[in-house]
Amino acid sequence: MVLGRNPVVECLRAGVPATALYVAVGADSDDRLKESVQRAADTGISILEVPRTDLDRLSANGLHQGLALQVPPYRYAHPDDLVAAARAAGDDALLVALDNISDPRNLGAVIRSTAAFGGHGVVIPQRRSASVSAVAWRTSAGAAARLPVARATNLTRTLKDWAANGIRIVGLDAEGDTSLDDFDGVGPLAVVVGSEGKGLSRLVRESCDSIVSVPMAGPVESLNASVAAGVVLAEIARQRRQV
Repeated sequence: MVLGRNPVVECLRAGVPATALYVAVGADSDDRLKESVQRAADTGISILEVPRTDLDRLSANGLHQGLALQVPPYRYAHPDDLVAAARAAGDDALLVALDNISDPRNLGAVIRSTAAFGGHGVVIPQRRSASVSAVAWRTSAGAAARLPVARATNLTRTLKDWAANGIRIVGLDAEGDTSLDDFDGVGPLAVVVGSEGKGLSRLVRESCDSIVSVPMAGPVESLNASVAAGVVLAEIARQRRQV
């Protein structure tokens, strides 16, 4: 289930292959609810009016806002598909790989930032990683429908395959050897994001051509993983616009 008015309407706008739209009885109507119902009706998605308590059982703290969308299990791409998509578009690849990211909200936020700043896809490890769940769908605000997410059986091997295809591998870490101020984001690139606690795993770190850190003015030791990824992707997009 995708819960909440903004995530639901974004998913419907993006053409997510939903199977049912649930509307709570007595839900306050607004533009998002009206658009969701209209889009569901136009595309043949079942619209079901249900007691609010039914939606309460699916969410914490009533975050559904009287609206929920049922979607089928996510279909993951293959890591090679992301490179092929960039080449088909005639662009320098901009890929994001997640290492040790277990919070689906971080995954959803990274997907959203990657889509916003012109990335071609996100890859996650098949094991010990957040998956594209309803929580990730919600946080991505529908971007998970527009941006391919791939699963890698072995993330280190995938990064080496990408490097062999001319893609520069750049890790993110607070203790990085290259400041974002000095980073060149032009050319085929894969950004590897580690968790706040564990950072990048040893083998993944050794697969990177460089490790980039985000300079900060205050006493904060580190940024949330998805925030750091968004900052770096925004800078890469800025540099590429100037080429």
